[in-house]
Amino acid sequence: MTDTATLTSGQPGHPPTTPRIRWLPRLLRDRTFRRYFSAQTVSMFGDEVTVLAIPLLAVLAVGAGPAEMGFLTAARLLPNLLFSLVAGAWADRYPGKRRIMIVADLGRAALLLAVPVMWWTGTLTLPWLAVISFGIGTLAVFFEVAHASLFASLVARPDYIDASALLNGSRAVSYVAGPSAGGLLVQILTAPVALIADVVSYLASALFLARIKPVEHTVSDGPGLGIGAGLRFVARSPILRALLLSTTTLNLFNYMFAALFVLYVTTELGISPATLGLIIGAGAAGALLGATLTGRLSRRFGIGRTLVAGFITFTAPLMLVPLAGGDHMVLVATLFAAEVLSAFGVMMLDITAGSVQIAATPRSMLSLVQGAERTVNYGIRPIGAVIGGALGTAIGIRPSLWIATVGALFGLIWIFFSPVPAVHDLPDEGEPA
Repeated sequence: MTDTATLTSGQPGHPPTTPRIRWLPRLLRDRTFRRYFSAQTVSMFGDEVTVLAIPLLAVLAVGAGPAEMGFLTAARLLPNLLFSLVAGAWADRYPGKRRIMIVADLGRAALLLAVPVMWWTGTLTLPWLAVISFGIGTLAVFFEVAHASLFASLVARPDYIDASALLNGSRAVSYVAGPSAGGLLVQILTAPVALIADVVSYLASALFLARIKPVEHTVSDGPGLGIGAGLRFVARSPILRALLLSTTTLNLFNYMFAALFVLYVTTELGISPATLGLIIGAGAAGALLGATLTGRLSRRFGIGRTLVAGFITFTAPLMLVPLAGGDHMVLVATLFAAEVLSAFGVMMLDITAGSVQIAATPRSMLSLVQGAERTVNYGIRPIGAVIGGALGTAIGIRPSLWIATVGALFGLIWIFFSPVPAVHDLPDEGEPA
């Protein structure tokens, strides 16, 4: 298979450096990658606006209660469980992954635009919000399963870590800037109008993607591999199998934690919403630092060891939450430390694990494997949230948080008994190390 990466090859049409922007990181000096990076960045920012605006719209404009909010959240998450395998199998047979992503962007923009239109015409109801959320979640599945293949077509293998670090750095900023901007837009313009910002972000993402011309892998004319091929490939790969089992275990317990965290710190620890917002926002500092340092750490200590360190640094600091106590300043400082350290760790884990997963998967199966991994990894998340809520009701919130934070560390068992810790450089396609 011909290597289609352009960032380090100096291929015609993709000048690696533009004198006026030498201050940019090396990868961003490439026009094609810069447009791809811009598409991802603006889309992630818009996503975070919607994450806040749609729930606020459900509460303020439709009068949704707790049960309705759970229904709305489930509608957004359900497509990951229902369609990831099918979307991955179909996308791997479709030659233009970029076109899939563009259509998904345009479709999400159209669905979101329908919300303010229905609000203005007085026809917006909770069932319609759920249908729109389900549609947006479905298109997001197709977008994400195609994304890994496009990434591999644009980025040279030696640059996977650095490219992932740049994308995750944007994600870290969007986690803070997106909801902040969303809250401001909702307050000034109302929630339905604020959603237009995300409509614009999806249109901008589609425009940036339309302006790149990657050389994508050729799809064979033979029969497809089938929707189970991705799961079978992951099951046979020692590295991919260990990563999927460990991150799925982590997500099960982490979503138990997430279901109870806000309730615990506001009701039992007495943290005000404004202070909680500052504590959560402070996590961006740790995330940006993690995105900046992960490449250097992986080159110094090896990708496998950095991945293990990221797993521990992501999960262990969260034990500070049920451990927190004392006067108000000590309490806030403890929660601040938990958020910053955990955000640092999740960047290390996401960057290294994502790069290893792409590198260890044959180019022709990237969408298929991505669909299989999303089905398991994302499908476990609402299950974890339900278990967390049930445990909190049955045994209390603080004991449940201890179970969630300690249990997440058990995901390391899958990694320790695998080739992952010994991986120094990115593995070859389909090879364990």
